[in-house]
Amino acid sequence: MFDFKPPKKQILTQPQLDAFQASSTHKAIVTYIETLNESVVGVKLSDKCEPLSEGVKSVLKILENVEQIAKDTPAVDNSGSRFGNPAFRVFYDKVQEVSPTLHTSLSGLPVGAIPELTAYFTESWGNRTRIDYGSGMELNFLCWLYCLEKVGVFAPTDHKAIVIQIFWRYITLMRLLQSTYWLEPAGSHGVWGLDDYHFLPFLFGSAQLRDHKYIKPKAIHDQEVVEEYAKEYMYFACIEWVNKIKTASLRWHSPMLDDISAVKSWSKVNSGMLKMYLAEVLGKLPVIQHFLFGSIFPYDGPIVPRAEVSNGLDHTGHAHDHSMDLGGAGQQEVGWGDCCGIPVPSVFGAVAASSGPVPSSTSNIAGRGGIAVESGNLKDLRASRPDVPLGTFEKTSMAGIEGGLQKLKLSGPGIRPVPFD
Repeated sequence: MFDFKPPKKQILTQPQLDAFQASSTHKAIVTYIETLNESVVGVKLSDKCEPLSEGVKSVLKILENVEQIAKDTPAVDNSGSRFGNPAFRVFYDKVQEVSPTLHTSLSGLPVGAIPELTAYFTESWGNRTRIDYGSGMELNFLCWLYCLEKVGVFAPTDHKAIVIQIFWRYITLMRLLQSTYWLEPAGSHGVWGLDDYHFLPFLFGSAQLRDHKYIKPKAIHDQEVVEEYAKEYMYFACIEWVNKIKTASLRWHSPMLDDISAVKSWSKVNSGMLKMYLAEVLGKLPVIQHFLFGSIFPYDGPIVPRAEVSNGLDHTGHAHDHSMDLGGAGQQEVGWGDCCGIPVPSVFGAVAASSGPVPSSTSNIAGRGGIAVESGNLKDLRASRPDVPLGTFEKTSMAGIEGGLQKLKLSGPGIRPVPFD
């Protein structure tokens, strides 16, 4: 059915991206997302999916193995940097090494498909070179799930379990990796993003709530409601996570989520999330330039000149060059250029640098197209400056954020008005 081959990057230019958006591959991805989305309408995380198929059980076992690798690979002392922990590269190498063996446990998987599938699987955990993670890596995991279904490991009857069992297990595992290795948010939109790393949990989470009779989008501002329903709905679990790792209120650290909460129904939130995903993930060159094309996801667009292919389409590297692009931890304080965002440390790294607990000292940093604001550790600031009246630092911090947000226009790479109404 497929002439399996290791997938590779193909897209470097806007015309190529345009061709991708009109392709069968793009349609297949969108259709799969829509199918998974519909499969969890009205479904809680605690709902039973029994009996679980052998394919679902095997994939859950693979994720358990990845978690164990992470636990066996602790972060190293990286106190001199706020950026990604080098131990992530060790974790990545271990996963890459065992990935073919893990895939042999999947019943019905053709041996010839393993190199193609392991590429998506390995790149689902973050970028080894940059020690970062973003929606492109999340897309790789989705593509891995799609590939497993196409080769017969999953059946259409597994869709609900794929979302609330496998995908949600992946998200919780990524939270572990992000907090352990301080993965930098790849191409972060900063305050104008949903959260620093993920998109699909908000899409699937809003689908779970789409037919709910009582809970409304504005309920994300009620802490008791968030705590109660975080165990049942991805959307509230994501809100709870963002609130835990960032300071101030949702209005300040996540104005996009705050804006979305004003939408009247979960149905509109869900449809808006899908439109937003098509525009901000599948429609953005900084994301799709890293997409891997193979036999299951074929590429039939314009061909890149040979010189550009050799220089820009390395399997794990950056897909185009920037002047002074040095790479490495924190992108060497230089960055990947405006197309890929400014170097932004993870909230975990920012907190560690200020020697404070995550909930009370996490820095809020806006990425590409936004402003850069760090709240800092207010407790330490007060202790070091007893001469300053109590409350000055807090007022200054909030005033700076408020002023910046008022001046900021919703424009620039990746920033668009929310298309929810």
